[in-house]
Amino acid sequence: MEKGKGNWTRMYPTSCDTFVALPPSTEGQRIVFGKNSDRPCDEVQEVVYFPAKEHEPEEKVECTYIEIEQVAHTYAVVLSRPAWLWGAEMGANEHQVCIGNEAVWGKESVDGEEALLGMDLVRLALERADTAERAVDVITDLLEKYGQGGNCMEDECGFTYHNSFLISDRTEAWVLETAGKYWAAERVEAGYRNISNEYSITTKIDKEHPELRTYAQEQHWWNGKAQFNFAKVYAYSTTARIEAANGRYCQGRELLKKHEGCITAEKMMDILRDKESGINMEGMFMTTGSMVSVVPKDQNFPGVHFFTATPDPERSVFKPFIFVLDIKQLKHTCSPCFGEEDPVKKKPRFQSKPNRKHPLFLKHEVVAAIIDSTRERGEKIVEKMRALEKQKLAEMEKYLTEGIEDATLLVHLFTDTVDEEFSIYSNA
Repeated sequence: MEKGKGNWTRMYPTSCDTFVALPPSTEGQRIVFGKNSDRPCDEVQEVVYFPAKEHEPEEKVECTYIEIEQVAHTYAVVLSRPAWLWGAEMGANEHQVCIGNEAVWGKESVDGEEALLGMDLVRLALERADTAERAVDVITDLLEKYGQGGNCMEDECGFTYHNSFLISDRTEAWVLETAGKYWAAERVEAGYRNISNEYSITTKIDKEHPELRTYAQEQHWWNGKAQFNFAKVYAYSTTARIEAANGRYCQGRELLKKHEGCITAEKMMDILRDKESGINMEGMFMTTGSMVSVVPKDQNFPGVHFFTATPDPERSVFKPFIFVLDIKQLKHTCSPCFGEEDPVKKKPRFQSKPNRKHPLFLKHEVVAAIIDSTRERGEKIVEKMRALEKQKLAEMEKYLTEGIEDATLLVHLFTDTVDEEFSIYSNA
């Protein structure tokens, strides 16, 4: 991001990070996933739930910009997403598949034509894939059929990018990096992995687009003789943006390494809150939403997915969500719906920007201002927020180790925790 410029078209996000840790890097036989979504500072991120659903033959699904063919059955999903679009920055499904995406740029030009956004691909993969590997297949099939492209910001600026994805399930993780319709994927079976706003797959490629290498040769990016290194072949050699992303990528890797062998949900939250590394972003682009998931390898235990639904994880509460039957929409973190009157739907798009603040965002906004302006009072509020979070982490540990006896107790888990957060704010 170039600071001090008033034009969004001249600005680039300098942060967005996704992490995964697998045994033996984690504490216990669990996979821990985490992501900070770094977006324009005035953008609202909502946390929403959609149940599993059967669909009619020939049914279509309207994504952010284009309509595509629907599948016969979609899985239940919980998503953290910019409130103006259909897709999601990150989320999980009932099969404990977790996905986060990153903006990446390289030698392949970015298509501004309206197609599927990377965020649409996140949601589509969660709705359609019951494993991480299947999610890779879903995304790459959709890329081939519909392409990726379109404005990624609620603004007329025409801000576009390619996408990389970090995908995990109960047994493994995959990194998927794209350049237009071309892509490479790497399987991660142990240890830890992170991605930022740069290509990171090098010579370990477990799946790839059938024309990935021949296209690179045609473009004179690769001579066909040297060992094929995806990042080296498809990425820019160097730009200020790439250097910034690389610095953050290395910092994130170091933070994972620091906690190797004992990575927990709490440790992942600490990583996402780290401002010194730039992982917790401040400024015109900032961390507008965060997610941490803990998924036991044992199928008998549920995955627990924590979301902030508010900006800056340092001043937010990670609230737990568990997939059970009969969950209703998460009303406190659901933004207003404007239907067909939404300026995103009307062409030309983005002629105005409605107020998309959800109830939690509105209350959090007031308290964040208090934290910023009144030190002693602010410290007490943050202390209470952390106490609530620690309480929820302890409660979730019971489900992660003993399983669920009474699922009805968890139907309103996320919403009830937001109510407790509201109580802290009311007493502030």
